[in-house]
Amino acid sequence: MASNNSKKLVWIVLSLMLAAGFFVYQSFNAKQAAPSLSFTNLQGNKTSTQSLKGKVYMVNFWATSCTTCVKEMPQMIASYEKFRAQGLEFFAVAMSYDPPNYVLNFTETRQLPFQVVLDVEGKIAQAFGDVRLTPTTFVIDKQGNIIKRYVGEPSFIELDQLLAQLLKQA
Repeated sequence: MASNNSKKLVWIVLSLMLAAGFFVYQSFNAKQAAPSLSFTNLQGNKTSTQSLKGKVYMVNFWATSCTTCVKEMPQMIASYEKFRAQGLEFFAVAMSYDPPNYVLNFTETRQLPFQVVLDVEGKIAQAFGDVRLTPTTFVIDKQGNIIKRYVGEPSFIELDQLLAQLLKQA
């Protein structure tokens, strides 16, 4: 008799674990829409995430004081240059604590070829899930869904493969 109750208990526990596992799997694999917002780059040009629908784009949160950000920037430039002709857009969003004159100096001395945005009030970082760690990079597909979030320096081989795949999709 006790063994019958034990079997039922085991089945209940296994069922709950399976349901919880499925929920976790779904929550990590569900497509999340990129936030709807607009921002202005250093040249004064305004862009909105709505206007980027139909394009693959990356949003990279960085800071001039972040050694990993500075280290990865040449590879970010290389990835951008590799896919720019295929329509890749790239936005380097400087964190709110980064002094604007440092960002401008970095952008000019390194001749960053993509759009650089000052997030002076921290609203862009907030909209992307309260980004606090740098570098954090989001890859967004043509439908406006966040496909990947990298915290720290990404594997650029993996990133380039992902970008190539997304840019080929209709």
